[in-house]
Amino acid sequence: MAKQQVTTGNLREPNGHFSQATTIEAKGKLVFVSGMTARKPDGTIAGIGDVSEQTRQVCENIKAAMIAAGGTLDDVVRVDVYVRNMEHFDKIHAVRREYFKSPLPASTMVEICKMTSPDYLIEINAIAVLPEG
Repeated sequence: MAKQQVTTGNLREPNGHFSQATTIEAKGKLVFVSGMTARKPDGTIAGIGDVSEQTRQVCENIKAAMIAAGGTLDDVVRVDVYVRNMEHFDKIHAVRREYFKSPLPASTMVEICKMTSPDYLIEINAIAVLPEG
């Protein structure tokens, strides 16, 4: 079951670390990862005031959820990213490059005014497809 990154000259090339679209055969198990924040397993918040460190913890949390579901980050086909400051775009994508390899998941990023803790700078949810078998 191969995930494929879709690109077309009819759309502008993405300015971040994501694909214009992602295709995958619809055989296997769908995994819906809830919005992950920078909360560490011990309950503390990683990287207060540091969006790069928070993004790293968020990606580690998504990775842990994917492993628990029987997959890896390579199975992720879409992420939705919620940020407190869109000016952090480049820093966030620099960290995402450490975790997500080609073919890249489709992605949306939006700036929001509040999260469940005032210390959170980013939250990401994910959709993945696990191969059969």
